[in-house]
Amino acid sequence: MKADWIAPKRTALLVIDCQVDFGAADGEMARRGADMAAPLAALEKAQVLVTAARNAGVAVVFVRLITTPAAESDVIREARARWGEDGPDLCVEGTRGADFTGPQPLPGETIISKNRYSAFSQSGLGEQLHAGGVDTLVLAGLTTECCVASSAWDAFERDFHVFIAADACAAYEGDLHGHTLKALAQSGAVVVDTAAFADIWKTQDKSK
Repeated sequence: MKADWIAPKRTALLVIDCQVDFGAADGEMARRGADMAAPLAALEKAQVLVTAARNAGVAVVFVRLITTPAAESDVIREARARWGEDGPDLCVEGTRGADFTGPQPLPGETIISKNRYSAFSQSGLGEQLHAGGVDTLVLAGLTTECCVASSAWDAFERDFHVFIAADACAAYEGDLHGHTLKALAQSGAVVVDTAAFADIWKTQDKSK
């Protein structure tokens, strides 16, 4: 990985769905019995990544899922019924489950709310980033095989270079995490650990 590939002026870090229901030891996924070891470890790495990005002048964008049961589409309601989901929704608007956990946005940093998997779905994010001269994305967050992967595939389609911080992402099952990263790498994503980004950003000139 070359330093100019992730130069600050062309790069944004997307922190995806690092929210209580997905990543906290007392969130909804934990209550459903998910193994939280990997998500909790990924959140620690995500904090390191966010700090490194900020220090280098890389834009940090926080993406969150917000669900509003009363506004669900007919398709979503039918799908939930098919899956037999009759428990609480994830990341319901106005609840603690929707709050960020791990790295927290600072005043002035962009927060994108979505109600689908991809960070770009009906959010205007792609247009906003391109308008600011960003053509390169570093992705971190939860979960690897779902919203991180969906955002990565969507980013390819929108003409972004895609980088993924492998240890700052996680799935509740290790094989899903590994297989997803392998598929993305084979399709053009650069997949490396947090330390690789942090080491390069330490040497970056914020004006470039």
